[in-house]
Amino acid sequence: MTTSRSRHLVDPEIAGFLDIFPTAVLSMETLPAMRARQMPLPVDPASVEAVDLVKRAIPGPQGAPEIELYVYTPRKGPGPRPCIFHIHGGGYVGGTAESMEGILRPMAAELDCVITSLNYRLAPETTHPGPVEDCYAALAWVFENAGELGVDTARIGVRGESAGGGLAAALALLARDRGEYRLAFQSLTYPMLDDRTCLGEQHPYTGEYIWTPINNAFGWKSLLGVEPGSEGVSPYAAPARAETLAGLPPTFITTGSLDLFLEEDLEYARRLLRDGVPCELHVYPGGFHAFDVAPSAAVSIASRRDTRDALRRALYPA
Repeated sequence: MTTSRSRHLVDPEIAGFLDIFPTAVLSMETLPAMRARQMPLPVDPASVEAVDLVKRAIPGPQGAPEIELYVYTPRKGPGPRPCIFHIHGGGYVGGTAESMEGILRPMAAELDCVITSLNYRLAPETTHPGPVEDCYAALAWVFENAGELGVDTARIGVRGESAGGGLAAALALLARDRGEYRLAFQSLTYPMLDDRTCLGEQHPYTGEYIWTPINNAFGWKSLLGVEPGSEGVSPYAAPARAETLAGLPPTFITTGSLDLFLEEDLEYARRLLRDGVPCELHVYPGGFHAFDVAPSAAVSIASRRDTRDALRRALYPA
């Protein structure tokens, strides 16, 4: 029997989540089954009544396919409203915009904002820079069609979870460096930022559950098309590779104390603060990757509440 090294540190209220969603090993052989298992979260009927959803086919990057963009707009009252540009997670190899409807519809209603979420091309079929360029093309479309969408371009920020958080951070770097669109904030939930986490000594307690070092190496190799940790990896693929984080928008980061991304997220927050970027960081004790999905655990509720509060402050600055 294999002895768990971190089970005693897991918050007791979310420990049962690990029995419902056991940790799987990702590979080229298991990837199709993983994608097939992706099920949308339940959608609150009240949010369906409060928020309209329109699915748009918008232009992709030059020479690339069209992008499917989900646009959530509250029915109550006129715009223009602030906008969250959302990017789904899935280790760069999975996930869909559709699967996030149960989270994004209520969020749009609660925060009275427009939320957009795209289906970017996945790895390994599409390697870097395809996914982040899809995100940039969709962001450009939102800015350029803000009037039609009822969006205030001064209050557009990016948000994502896990690999979506990594893409949100990469998109913020790309927007800063290209200088075409100015983001108001970035909200990063246990973001996947650094391919070099696959190298070197493993933290003694992180990464045992849900998203493991094996899965992490598979996700990064799929995105990069080379071994993680290789020379010359672009910061628009792995944001932790950026030489400077100065000039990025105010940032909110959350992670769990047992998440594989704990130390890279801590380091990114430290670097943001060192480079003069306002940054709020929360680490939730006993939280493994995706712990915030547990519906009734106090630590999960706290994470969701803190994220909503930070988004509200970013969307409606004093």
